[in-house]
Amino acid sequence: MSPPKYVDLIALAAALAIFLLGGFPLLGYAAAAAVWLAQRGLQMLANRRMREHLAAGNRQKAMGIVAGTTLGRVWLMATVVLLVGLAERESGLAAAVLLAALFTISFAAQGISHLLEQPEGQGAA
Repeated sequence: MSPPKYVDLIALAAALAIFLLGGFPLLGYAAAAAVWLAQRGLQMLANRRMREHLAAGNRQKAMGIVAGTTLGRVWLMATVVLLVGLAERESGLAAAVLLAALFTISFAAQGISHLLEQPEGQGAA
């Protein structure tokens, strides 16, 4: 059994309760949630384009899309944390911690999912 595909979004929803109960700055949560959802949308679009290019046999273009969007998504999140931190220091810290946690959860889930998936062409015995 693989981890849920959207475990990071479940963690994002759970973080709202933690922010509300813990009295953490909601500006930090809102900024982190907005940029996380935006970067997830970019990731989904990039994965779709990557699969299209791989199906067409263009591996170099596919890897370029993955590399470019990965770097762009990181810069997007870092820029939002910086801007929120300049506006309100505690909110920037809260956003940075939440994004670091979401990234860690997402990265771990992707790694576990990759390890547990069956190679193509092999079904369950």
